Amino acid sequence: MKKLAIFLSVAAIVAACSDVKRKPGKTYVPDMAYSRAYETYMDHSNLSDKGISYNALPVAGTMARGAMQPFPYAMDAVGDTTNYFLSRQVKSPLPPLTADEFVEAERIYLINCGICHGTKLDGNGPIYNDGNGPYPAQPAILVGNNKYESMPEGQMFYSLTYGKNLMGSYAAQLSTKQRWQVIEYIKIKQGLKPAPTGNTTPVADSTSTAQK
Repeated sequence: MKKLAIFLSVAAIVAACSDVKRKPGKTYVPDMAYSRAYETYMDHSNLSDKGISYNALPVAGTMARGAMQPFPYAMDAVGDTTNYFLSRQVKSPLPPLTADEFVEAERIYLINCGICHGTKLDGNGPIYNDGNGPYPAQPAILVGNNKYESMPEGQMFYSLTYGKNLMGSYAAQLSTKQRWQVIEYIKIKQGLKPAPTGNTTPVADSTSTAQK
């Protein structure tokens, strides 16, 4: 009797194992469970033709973790200056620059702005060079010019982000934080904000000293 019970149990197990499901069940919202392969240089233009909704852009209204709040004003349409003037209300969200941040802000300025506005912020960078450079018109004089010394930092940020007159946008070159840091640096050089205490040896001076 015991042998019969064992035999029946084994038979039941074998019968159960032989009933293999060859077709998986349906998955609810499969894209949530299985991500599609992504190639760096793949063409996304025809994905919609395949029923795939993907454009490599972040979801509207979202921002990266740790990122700063986006600028509240969009770029004006051609011929319109509404947002440009509204941007005057925006204040820098950064706390006062530390000594290290000041040096870094100067480095960023020299790389991206110095070629036009000059290392001394006097509008006499290599591109102008006292009128002997390749560019005939002198760029904006940031220090010693009431127009730019009185320009609110939010309006400066607008210009850096979207471009203004002959200056193009620097949104692709500089992050939001870097743009605000450059503006803080300019305001410090204009004497409108206190300079940080500590070692703030200008990058240009330290470089020239090292070369001597």
